[in-house]
Amino acid sequence: MVYNALKDSYKRDANVAATYKRLGILSQGPTFAYGQTAAEMDMKATDLRSLMKAIEGFEKTEVLVVGDIMLDQFIWGRVSRISPEAPVPVVEVDHETTMLGGATNVVNNIVSLGGKVRLCGVVGDDYIGKRIFSLLNRLGVNINGIVVEDNRPTTLKTRIIAHAQQIVRYDRETRDSLKPETTNTILDFIHNRGETLAAIIVSDYGKGVVTRELMGGLKDLMSTRGLPLAVDPNVRNFPLYEGVTIITPNNEEAQEAAGMDISDEESLRRVGEGLLQSCRCRALLITRGEEGMTLFEGDGGATHIKVIARKVYDVTGAGDTVIATLTLGIATGLDVKSAAYLSNLAAGIVVGEVGTSTVKKDDLKALLASHIQQ
Repeated sequence: MVYNALKDSYKRDANVAATYKRLGILSQGPTFAYGQTAAEMDMKATDLRSLMKAIEGFEKTEVLVVGDIMLDQFIWGRVSRISPEAPVPVVEVDHETTMLGGATNVVNNIVSLGGKVRLCGVVGDDYIGKRIFSLLNRLGVNINGIVVEDNRPTTLKTRIIAHAQQIVRYDRETRDSLKPETTNTILDFIHNRGETLAAIIVSDYGKGVVTRELMGGLKDLMSTRGLPLAVDPNVRNFPLYEGVTIITPNNEEAQEAAGMDISDEESLRRVGEGLLQSCRCRALLITRGEEGMTLFEGDGGATHIKVIARKVYDVTGAGDTVIATLTLGIATGLDVKSAAYLSNLAAGIVVGEVGTSTVKKDDLKALLASHIQQ
């Protein structure tokens, strides 16, 4: 009975795929087909060429990423039987892969897009932390802004995948706030090296790095040096983001933060405008899965950006791609709306491949060029 249910769960019809996507589960496509974004945004060829110019400027742009550092582990295999010990599938492991996650995946995206990056965060004195250092060194990322805190495990997310379907995920982590001296060390590092920065990204996964003290220090840097400050939020920390440049919650995070379901255009508007007002930020970008994105700006306007015409295979890491591309775009001089459109193109590339968590600069340029030629 359980085995039959498991087989049924692998069906690739649109309803099942939509359910998996909503739950954040991997699904092998094709699943969704979307409309073109250029028409929705009314992007003229001249505007698209300004986006291309911005991409070329990424290599001169340095972004500071601050947040929760973690490692993503994937255990790949297949299922052919149910365990005699419990009604659960037995996964026969084929291979394992690891990749940078959390704030380090944002860093990975910035590097892949050709930008410069500094990283601040915390790891534990353990094998996982050393593995993260090794991966960052391969990317050429300076690790001097990372603090090693004793008796704190480095966050590890392990996903077990069979037949391109996530079976279970288990996490090894702590969510305790950092020691005050650790936060002070991070802020000292940032303020002593902030002259070359063009923007700041806070990647908040709720693992204890982002605190009121940290955000206060980053806002001081934002105001004194005129830097855009973008936040990929954690719901419980929304009060800490007041006054930042832009916040990028997904649909579920926006609903929870606002205490209101998004069921139609009117409820979406109320949620977006309410969060924008309560956070007193310049803009709010709600990423909405198959519905694309909706950008709310301080002038009261809302802009819907539909997903590009690609098929969705894997949504893992798409939020990191969005905030990396969005912030690079703003830092190179794009208005928020144009930067949001560019980030939507980048996210469309990432979700089109299983296990891909970054977008390459050349791939983004090629996709943008195809829109210019339309």
